[in-house]
Amino acid sequence: MFFLRENSSPLGRLGGAVYIHIPFCKQACYYCDFHFSTSLKRKEEMIAAICKEIEIRKSELNNTIIETIYFGGGTPSILSINEINKIIDAVYQHFSVIENPEITLEANPDDLSKEKIIEFSQSKINRLSIGIQSFFEHDLQLMNRAHNSDEAKKCLEIGTQYFENISIDLIYGIPDCSNEKWIENIETAISFGIPHISSYALTVEPKTALASFIQKGIIKNVDDDKAQAQFYILKDILKKHDFVHYETSNFGKEGFFSKNNSGYWLGKSYLGIGPSAHSFDGNQRSWNVRNNAKYIKAIQENTLPIEREILSTTDKYNEYIMTGLRTIWGVSVDKITHDFGEKYASYLAMQSQKYLEDELLIFENGILKTTEKGQFLSDGIASDLFMLNLS
Repeated sequence: MFFLRENSSPLGRLGGAVYIHIPFCKQACYYCDFHFSTSLKRKEEMIAAICKEIEIRKSELNNTIIETIYFGGGTPSILSINEINKIIDAVYQHFSVIENPEITLEANPDDLSKEKIIEFSQSKINRLSIGIQSFFEHDLQLMNRAHNSDEAKKCLEIGTQYFENISIDLIYGIPDCSNEKWIENIETAISFGIPHISSYALTVEPKTALASFIQKGIIKNVDDDKAQAQFYILKDILKKHDFVHYETSNFGKEGFFSKNNSGYWLGKSYLGIGPSAHSFDGNQRSWNVRNNAKYIKAIQENTLPIEREILSTTDKYNEYIMTGLRTIWGVSVDKITHDFGEKYASYLAMQSQKYLEDELLIFENGILKTTEKGQFLSDGIASDLFMLNLS
């Protein structure tokens, strides 16, 4: 059992983030359940609506200074540089932005010609997050990715000449991807000098093409044991190359952690713009309608197509547990006692005891963290520490 400590002083006001959801893709990846459309017919209307939503919601973050702007999707790199600049300019026009914000653009390799990379590098964008997923043709075809292996390597060869801050996505646990192929994927990424890697297990989401193909026996099902083994292979190799495993799915060299995503995990406020985008202000969550036509129509009529949820103390506690255990910063008992009350800290102490004994969690200097052995299981451990009912 760990002991409760004296309350710490509350954190001061933290900077915020703006997330822009670009709901367009060239084609549907078999595993994806994010909101997007493969039709670009209403692209101009969508960009105008996004800019207008930024204006309508300019006061929502209570004058919080914006530290990061993140273009996600969908496939933001499908837009032209002029379209991207129009959205960035709208953020600058209606919010206070720090002098050198992190501005990330998610991109697919097939969009990243040399000309487009140069255009991006000459704009305010200073970070690329590239959806590589795999350097093997078989894997890319199995996932129905729009790019091929050569495009994956070529965009990194060129991109690293113009951007210092590049992150790539890699997926492990792909059917028929052996450990040897997975090691080659990792070593290929390292060979380009990439300072940040986000890596996720292939997940079978309901109602996706992947789920249907597995059910019909067209594609093998995901092997959880193999996925776990490849997770630890990734950890071991990246540690030897000076990557810090600072969040369950994220590895970065010092100075190259994602400021945007770190803000989410540390509880900073963020504003989500565009269809399906989520927002958080510390007390409530809200999310836009997951439909392009309904979103555009509402914004054109000066209404926000939003649903909101006021978070209870228990909701906030649970979210802090979930995000904290995924990171190297862990869960602070001082913060729990100060922000939620001693009964929450006592509950956490009781619930975490078995995981401490099994060496899946460790408690040091007032901070509860997952051990190396517990990292792959962090979400399951966190759910067992959630508070369900205080009565």
